Amino acid sequence: MATTNDLKNGMTLSIDGQLWNVVEFQHVKPGKGGAFVRTKLKNVMSGKVIDRTFNAGVKVDVANVDKREMQYLYREGDDFVFMDTQDFDQPRIPAATVGTAAGYLLEEQTVTVAFNEGTALYVELPAAVELTVSQTDPGLQGDRSTGGTKPATLETGAQIQVPLFITSGERIRVDTRTGDYLGRA
Repeated sequence: MATTNDLKNGMTLSIDGQLWNVVEFQHVKPGKGGAFVRTKLKNVMSGKVIDRTFNAGVKVDVANVDKREMQYLYREGDDFVFMDTQDFDQPRIPAATVGTAAGYLLEEQTVTVAFNEGTALYVELPAAVELTVSQTDPGLQGDRSTGGTKPATLETGAQIQVPLFITSGERIRVDTRTGDYLGRA
């Protein structure tokens, strides 16, 4: 247990049986009346963001979130198999938990997996990854290196938009948060 005065960005709280990350908080002391803490909370499972106000000094339940470095091994059915780099444990994480990160996962890639009471909450990828373009249409005569984009399929199966000058077989950098093309690798 902690009080609202102890809140920090990134802290995970357990409120009404759900886990919420503190995105931002602000301690407010108005001229009259009691102080309060205005927070923006993001649901760990659904990603929903809400605003919530607490009276100053109110006790809140802090969730124990264990973040571990893991290596992605392979996909088996609807599950992804990871290996803990410390104790070599191999938990199976459902595809729903991995979410959109699956489009940027390569075998033997190291990621951060967050657990709460033995349950995987989410998979956190590096900000950018290097992937190979497995298929994209060639640029047409008259296309320029600046300007338009075209669809490309990556080696993981993810579809992104790339500039017209990118060809099949090239290695590119991709932003894992937005799925945007960042440049050649």
